[in-house]
Amino acid sequence: MLLCELCGQALRTEPEMRRHLLRAHLERESRCPLCSFSAPGYDELRAHVDSAHPEPGPAPAGGPPQCPFCGETGASGRQVEAHVRSRHGHLLDPPAPGNGQRLYECPVCDLVCANCQILQEHVDLHLEEHRFSEVDINVGGSLSDLELAQQLQNEEDRQQGLEEARREREEFQKLQRQYGLDSSGGYKQQSLKNMEREVARGRMQPSEYHKRKADMMESLAFGVDDGKTKTSGVIEALCRYYQNEIKDVRCVWLSTGVDHFHSSLGDKGWGCGYRNFQMLLSSLLSNGMYNDCLRDITLIPCIPKIQSMIEDAWKEGFDPQGASHFSNRLHGTKAWIGACEIYSLLTSLRLKCQIIDFHKPTGPLGTHPRLFEWVLSYYSSNREGGTKVVCTRKPPIYMQHQGHSRTIVGIEERKNRTLCLLIFDPGCPSQEMQKLLKQSNDDTSLKLLRKFVGSLKDKQYQIVAVDGELSPEEKVVRCQASQVFTAERIP
Repeated sequence: MLLCELCGQALRTEPEMRRHLLRAHLERESRCPLCSFSAPGYDELRAHVDSAHPEPGPAPAGGPPQCPFCGETGASGRQVEAHVRSRHGHLLDPPAPGNGQRLYECPVCDLVCANCQILQEHVDLHLEEHRFSEVDINVGGSLSDLELAQQLQNEEDRQQGLEEARREREEFQKLQRQYGLDSSGGYKQQSLKNMEREVARGRMQPSEYHKRKADMMESLAFGVDDGKTKTSGVIEALCRYYQNEIKDVRCVWLSTGVDHFHSSLGDKGWGCGYRNFQMLLSSLLSNGMYNDCLRDITLIPCIPKIQSMIEDAWKEGFDPQGASHFSNRLHGTKAWIGACEIYSLLTSLRLKCQIIDFHKPTGPLGTHPRLFEWVLSYYSSNREGGTKVVCTRKPPIYMQHQGHSRTIVGIEERKNRTLCLLIFDPGCPSQEMQKLLKQSNDDTSLKLLRKFVGSLKDKQYQIVAVDGELSPEEKVVRCQASQVFTAERIP
């Protein structure tokens, strides 16, 4: 089958095609079906069509050429043009006006043109507009790409937020473990676990394990400390030393007898606050002026008992903010405590005390000379003139700083007017503290206790100092005040 290139009609043979061309397209004047040109014969007409109406270029990427009127597609642009002439010729060749001039109507907007070249230029403008429309569509696609990019960015931000939340949760859990707030057990569980580890490593015999376990269970049942980490008599030994070996010390003030307590397998790493309270309480129990406040306490309580005592203070209404921080629970945990918990516990026992915050260094190189001056004033308020060794009736001072707490048991005033604190550290084992009990004490052994101004360079320090008793009415007032309590700050 053959297709007429001008109208698309299907013919079977070439002779039929020629006859069709003669009848349908070359009648009479052999007029060009695309314009008003008349040719003497087919060959001339064909040459005219090839020159005046060349085959258009390849179809756009969007698909094959289409009729602008009905949308029908063709194999080539010329076939579409032939289709337009045969099917929509009335639009291309409207009846000529009365003056005999032929007009050409635009197939897109019905604009009438004087000749075919003007019409072709006009139609080209429509094609340009169509091409720009395609560009606009592509731009619209780019906007969609921007939306997609925004969605991807939002998803990335969401994933990043989830990752940050996960890290924060892990850090919080790490802090909970570090400060004993992760419900992993308390003094009893840690004691048993560490003793079992000592047995596994061959450092403890099974018989000793069972004996220590039995002793611990009995101690916990009665709520008293087993005394295995206690060193007594250090203050008395210091008093003898300063009386015999003054050297470069101008004057020294010492607290009333204080027992040293160090951390055990059950509280290693977190029990310093409780051990310092035991040191402070040992001095208070040896001082008759506090008998009324402490009549219900005859022995030093164990750490779980101290935790319960702090919880009781919270139940009375002391320091609700601090209680909330610990979820009102200390017993059975390895929670670290600080100056605020010590203050609440002492006040609940009707002990008159104050908490003071040295919130920033007051000397060069990050030192705290104002802290030393305050301690000197605390101990020397009742100084007897001319006495070089003053064994005061003052209780020791609880001192807290970042990550650790210690107990101040006295202060030296050197001959060059510099000050030196004497400090019990719960991290110091009994074996070292017992060296201070020997008659041959010297400056070397005192290095365990001495802290000069240049030795204390933490950013902030808090101290709790006891100085008397509270009446029941005063205790109520202190309890109410603690609900909006802030530590006194030394500028």
